[in-house]
Amino acid sequence: MDLEKVKEALLKRGFAAEAFATKAAAAARVMEMAKDAGSVGWGGSETVKEMGLREAMAAAGKEIRDHQTVCDLFLLSANALTADGRIVNIDGRGNRVAASIYGPKQVVFVVGRNKIVEGGIDDAVARIKRCACPPNCRRLGKQTPCALTGKCADCNSPDRICMVTVIHERPARATPTAVLLIDEDLGY
Repeated sequence: MDLEKVKEALLKRGFAAEAFATKAAAAARVMEMAKDAGSVGWGGSETVKEMGLREAMAAAGKEIRDHQTVCDLFLLSANALTADGRIVNIDGRGNRVAASIYGPKQVVFVVGRNKIVEGGIDDAVARIKRCACPPNCRRLGKQTPCALTGKCADCNSPDRICMVTVIHERPARATPTAVLLIDEDLGY
């Protein structure tokens, strides 16, 4: 996938967007963006974890918040990103997707190339149900069919984590939103 084309699609939709060759370069950019942030929230993202951003923020003296909607900077990833620049996330409790829409002073998505799909929203949701939900259920110790089989069963399990789907067509009016594309496979 050509990250420059995806970046251009994001820019046309009104997102701030940048492309990076490595997670280290993207992490340095996030740290620069966070220099004036007193508090940083994060959406439990494996991508953010793989980039070492939570630890870097703590080492820089940033307050790490679990109350994502009342932070200066909120970091998360996308479960999928369409080539035409739409961000798709599926969530269980809704805290992560809520903070991506409203509350923080700034939102930054860090997105590895593996999350980009050529098709539209249906392809994005299929990618999430195939590549993100099963490993996340296993990581979280959920007792769902997909945690056991690795395949979505569109279950009714009380442990189901795919409850709310949010599609960012454009950034929310009150929330400056940046997308940092990374030419590495990161997260689920």
